[in-house]
Amino acid sequence: MKRQKNGKNASASLNTGACRVLQAQGTVSAGFPSPAEDYTEGPLDLNAYLIRHPAATFFVRVQGDSMIKAGIHSGDLLIVDRSLEASHNNIILAVLNGEFTVKRLIKSKGRLFLAPENPEYSSLEITEESHFEAWGVVTAVIHEVL
Repeated sequence: MKRQKNGKNASASLNTGACRVLQAQGTVSAGFPSPAEDYTEGPLDLNAYLIRHPAATFFVRVQGDSMIKAGIHSGDLLIVDRSLEASHNNIILAVLNGEFTVKRLIKSKGRLFLAPENPEYSSLEITEESHFEAWGVVTAVIHEVL
C-alpha cells in the first residue's frame, strides 16, 4: 500500500457480501491420518469468521520478505483492523516517515521498535524525530499454497 500524492491511501475495498463455503464438521489431523467425517457442519461465512469490525477493516497485499518467519510472504493478503489499538508484540501496518510497512510492534524499556521477522533485516526504532502512525493491527493472513 502506498500513499498517493494527494495524501490519500491506496487500498483494496472490502466487499461485505457473504462468501459462504461448506465447513467440514470435526477437525483434520495434521499428523497421523484419521478417518474422514461423512458430513459437513454447514456454511461458513468467511467475512463473519475473519472480519470482526467491517467498517474498520481492509485488505492489503504484501510485497517483500521481511516478515517470513511470522508466516507472511510476498503476495499474501493481510486483513487489517483499524479499530484495534496496537499493542506490544502485535503485527501492525504502520506508516513510518511516509512509507507503509508491516512489522511487529515491540515496546521495550520505554522505547518503541518495528521489528522484522527475518534475520536479514534490522529493527527500526521509533524516535521523537520519526513520523510514525500505527495504521492498523493485522488480524489474519491469507496465504495461497498452490
